[in-house]
Parts: sequence; C-alpha cells; structure tokens
Amino acid sequence: MAQIFTQILFQEPSPIFIKVMIVMNLIISAILGISEATGKQNVEYSKFWNVNNQKQVKAKIPSKMGMIFVYSPSLIACLSFFWIFPTGGIRFFMLNSAMTVHFFKRVLEVLFVHKYSGGMVLGSVLLISSLYFSLAVVIVFTQHLTLGYTEPEVDMKYIGLLIFLVGICGNFYHHYLLSKLRDQREKGYKIPQGGLFSVVICPHYLFEILGFIGISFISQTSFSFSSAVGVTLYLVGRSYVTRKWYLSKFENFPKNGKGSDSICFLEKE
Repeated sequence: MAQIFTQILFQEPSPIFIKVMIVMNLIISAILGISEATGKQNVEYSKFWNVNNQKQVKAKIPSKMGMIFVYSPSLIACLSFFWIFPTGGIRFFMLNSAMTVHFFKRVLEVLFVHKYSGGMVLGSVLLISSLYFSLAVVIVFTQHLTLGYTEPEVDMKYIGLLIFLVGICGNFYHHYLLSKLRDQREKGYKIPQGGLFSVVICPHYLFEILGFIGISFISQTSFSFSSAVGVTLYLVGRSYVTRKWYLSKFENFPKNGKGSDSICFLEKE
C-alpha cells in the first residue's frame, strides 16, 4: 500500500501546516457529514439541518445573496493565483483551472439555475465561505509548493481532467433538471425525471464527488486526496439525510430510496 502511495503522490515538501490542514480537513468533513446525517448541524445551511431540530432559523440575508458570498471569495482567490503564480507549469495550470471552473459554475448556478426561498444566517454564510476559501487556497498553494519536486511515477493528471469534466458536467446537468421541475408559479414538490434520478437519490452529489476525485488526480498531492475523501464523507451524510427527509415527508416514498418513485425538492439543497 505504501508503495502505491509513493507512485501516485508527489515527493512534496512536508511543512507542518500541510499535515495540520490534512488532519483538520478530514476531521471537519467527518463532523459536518455526521451533523448533516443527524440533522444537528450548527451552520444552519442545509435544507435538512432541522430534520431532528425544531429550532427556527432567523433569516439575515436573502439566500441567493448568501450563496454568492459563499462561493465568490474562493473564485476570486483561484483567479488571482493565475497572476500570483504565472509559471507554475502545466499541472498547476490544470489544477487551478479546474478549481476556477468549479467555483465559477457554482456562482453561475446561484445566479441562473437554482431557486431559493427564505434566507441564510450571516454567521453561517461567513463560516461556510471561510471553509470553501481555505479549501481552495490550500489545494492550490500546496500544488505550488511541489514545483521542482519529483513528479509521481504514475502521471494521473490527464485522466483526472477527464474525470473532473465528467463530474462537473454531470453535476450541472442534474442541477438543471431539478431547476426545471416547476415554473415560478408552482409550489410543492415533483418527481425528478431524466439523468440518473431513476438510479440514485442524489446523482448531483455523485458527480460532485467525481469532480473532486478528478481534482485530486490532477493534483496528486496528499492534501488534494484528503479533500476528495472529506467531500465524500460530507456528501454521504447529506445523501443519508436526503433519504431521511423524503421518508419523513412522503408516506409512499420507497424504502430503497431510489428509482422512478423518488421525490426531490426543487430548490438548491
């Protein structure tokens, strides 16, 4: 196993802050995933955060504005890295481009795809934005630190790019399908059609995970792989609570939680 890691990971520098960030990344992701699954998260972000919590959320800013604030700092940071590190090499360029596209897509979805209601607590917006910003900065900066170090024996950056493109396109497509389930005059919930909704509850989460796996393959650093694991832990928790929410709202929801009878909410999860 150790030999496999030496073949696919950079012989990268090992400053203490990278080790600390890897540990913190995994711990925070696990905590958030468990919090999602139990409905007891403190950031009051997910639609499902109060499945088991009757506390009422007091809206501070409109949800659309809040989500713009969540993603914009990370997008600005990734764009700035093209100017800060102009000679990072092809792998650095591919990685930073993937991260930029990821957050640019999210901003576009907030503006033109997702439908929102209610509001977001300002403290939650700042916390989530900080987590995304830290993730983006550390992934890209860690890649910068590998410049001049021995490349991995197995070059995975091009297959990583392919996986990333599949992930981001699949994620966008399923978000688009959800957004088209009703028009502005309709209320309530409908059964999603098309894509992989007949197979799994949250195909958009599946493709989100694929996107970060692709990013980790492009990067081939220990922190990028830990980030992919962290995203998986978090989204597994969200998928679990999605199914739990369905079962709590719809008596006819199938116990297996998938298939053409699946019911999905229409707004951004």
